[in-house]
Amino acid sequence: MRSKFRGGPAIIITAAFIGPGTITLCVLAGVQNGFSLLWAMLLSIFITIVIQNTTARISFTTRRGLAESLLLQTSNPIVKFLLGALLISAIFIGNAAYEAGNLTGALVGIQTLTPKIDFYFGTDFYFLPLLVGSLVAVLIVLGSHKLLKNILIGIVLLMSISFVLTAVLTQPNVMEVLLGMFIPSFNSKDTLTIVGLLGTTVVPYNLFLHAALVKKESLSLQALRLDTFFAVSLGGLVSLSIIICAAALQGQSIQSATDLGLALAPLYGYFAPVLLSLGFFAAGVTSAITAPMAAAFVVCECFGWRSNSWGYKSTALLVLVCGILFSSLQIKPIEVIRFAQITNGILLPVVGFFILILINNSRLMRGQTAGLGLNVLLFSIEFFFLFLGVKSLGLIF
Repeated sequence: MRSKFRGGPAIIITAAFIGPGTITLCVLAGVQNGFSLLWAMLLSIFITIVIQNTTARISFTTRRGLAESLLLQTSNPIVKFLLGALLISAIFIGNAAYEAGNLTGALVGIQTLTPKIDFYFGTDFYFLPLLVGSLVAVLIVLGSHKLLKNILIGIVLLMSISFVLTAVLTQPNVMEVLLGMFIPSFNSKDTLTIVGLLGTTVVPYNLFLHAALVKKESLSLQALRLDTFFAVSLGGLVSLSIIICAAALQGQSIQSATDLGLALAPLYGYFAPVLLSLGFFAAGVTSAITAPMAAAFVVCECFGWRSNSWGYKSTALLVLVCGILFSSLQIKPIEVIRFAQITNGILLPVVGFFILILINNSRLMRGQTAGLGLNVLLFSIEFFFLFLGVKSLGLIF
């Protein structure tokens, strides 16, 4: 009997974490530090693979979403209500913040490729986010999860090809790239950049999104592990490629992927900014679809709604509308992205703690609990999440 590997839900996770925020931070890391922080991105990819695989294992064994499993940890109605309220508030607010940055990022990619056209209602409401948001809304309301997955696969491949080809165009020194990836080096002024790279890759809402998708899958656990490994590794390749592109202009005044593309054009030709713009647009669109999906799954699991109910679509549209309003009211992308990254850092240790509880609950996991090696990894990752959370709070206060 011949077995054939087919893609699972993890490609949607790749679509989610490679957004405008990730691209912006990777650009800044490359411009400011060259290849020296490639190891931090490699570490973040390893952590993401471990934590996403653990979440998938929990969902595969229990056939429940992550929020469902968390709420089953207590029978106290007050505690259950507070936990549900925390999950809904945290994921909804975080994803609404991400959504504005996603839509704005997609528009930045469009406007780099085409003559700039501005449409305003009055003086303060920008019209283009409404157009892009409407397209996303149609996909969410009318498209099945299978259709959305296929669309996201196509866009992720476009994004991957765009950024990897741009990195190749810069003709980096291979030995320097390898040293940057496998020989850690940094000083104290790089701490926030490292925290940002890790925080933008290990995204809390992706854990809930992955679990919600896995519980519906017919793949084996081994196939799900391979799916996660390959999909997240592809996302890591994209992030590494962006850092390598930006390293070609180390020390210059570059603040975004758009600036990077324009600066690369005289050195590497017209295709460099075109490829980067296509990649930036693709990153914005994929994340604009997945952020509402994740929030909707969490709300449905907390209230016991089916994922094909009016509640799912209403919640997803509400997140999308918040993103459209923030983006249309011309809130600067860097402010929205920064808020989202801070929220992400605060949520990480909380979610990591609950995953440790779930994976070691023999009744819930039907005897398939974590072994010593995985527990050591997860405890180490949880301490690291606490470090990220403290750093994120430091940015606020």
